[in-house]
Amino acid sequence: MGCGRNSDVRSTSGCVCDVVRAIKDIQDNAVQDDDCLDCPSCFLEPLGTLVSPARDRADTRVFVLKNADGSPFHAFFMPTNGACVSIYFRVEEVFDNCCATLRVLEPGNRTNGGFSPVDLVGGGEVCCINLERVCQVNAFRSTNDCITVDLNCFCAIQCIADVDLGICD
Repeated sequence: MGCGRNSDVRSTSGCVCDVVRAIKDIQDNAVQDDDCLDCPSCFLEPLGTLVSPARDRADTRVFVLKNADGSPFHAFFMPTNGACVSIYFRVEEVFDNCCATLRVLEPGNRTNGGFSPVDLVGGGEVCCINLERVCQVNAFRSTNDCITVDLNCFCAIQCIADVDLGICD
C-alpha cells in the first residue's frame, strides 16, 4: 500500500481523507459561528473562519496536500497567462474509498485590486516547486481544471485560507 502504510491496517480511510471530507462538508454548509482558536485547523467551522477577521462570504477552503517526502503535491492547469502548475486545491467531491475530485486553483498575488499569477516553478530547478515563490502567493483564482486523486496516498494536508471564488454549487 502507498505512503508507507502497512497492508495489515484495516482502516478504509486515512486522516487526509477524513480532513478532505470535513472540508467538503464545511464548504457545503455555510453556518455562522464566531468561535476563535489560536491555531486554526482544517476542521474549523464555519467556512470563512480561517480568515482574520472572519470573512462573511467564502465558498472555498484552499488546501495543500503533501507527499510522503514532505513535498507539495502539484497539478497542471490551462493558464490564462504564464503559470500552469499549482499546489492549491478546492475539494469538489469525495467518493468511493477516499477518492476525490479536486479543482486546481491558480496561485496569484493580489496587488492594487488586480490578480497577478505566480509561477511556482520558475527561478529554481525546472522540475521542482520553488518554495520562495510559494511565499509570494496571497490570492487564488478558480480554474476549469480538475484532478481525481486517491486521498490515501497523501501523508499531510494543510489548510491555507477561506476565500470566495464565486463557485456555483
